[in-house]
Amino acid sequence: MTVNLQPTLQGSLIELRPLREGDWGDLYAVASDPLIWEQHPASDRYQEPVFREFFRDALATQSAFVVIDRATGRIIGSSRYHGYNAAAQEIEIGWTFLARAYWGGRYNGEMKQLMLDHAFPFVDRVIFLIGANNRRSRLAVERIGAVLLPTHPLANTERVVYGITRPQTAAATG
Repeated sequence: MTVNLQPTLQGSLIELRPLREGDWGDLYAVASDPLIWEQHPASDRYQEPVFREFFRDALATQSAFVVIDRATGRIIGSSRYHGYNAAAQEIEIGWTFLARAYWGGRYNGEMKQLMLDHAFPFVDRVIFLIGANNRRSRLAVERIGAVLLPTHPLANTERVVYGITRPQTAAATG
């Protein structure tokens, strides 16, 4: 089964499309807010040199998205898939951030649901790696139904792992 980790996904509030080099300025305008990163392990990511490296890495993955507010057409954040493991039937959704004006659930919830719906035909579980002290992100994934996986091999003292298992109705197609 060929897996497309960078499709264009559209919901009622947002569109996710592949990250492009030309998105640098608009995405950094969002990411330059220090409050977005205050609970994140990379709390200095709002600084241009640090974010530039993050942006380069995101482009290189060929699995990163920009999040676009459909009402305004503006870039409001980013997310990506990572670590697709066909043998374990698992993939990570992470590196997600949104402009503060979009915090509170509706936009993040729709983004995650679009990404989950795309992933479940080819994986049994989606995981989220989160800094242990990042309470905001932990609550956000709990709101969409993720559960803490304390014995996951990627869990450690610095990060926790949450997971969502594919619903029975989303049977694999490949």
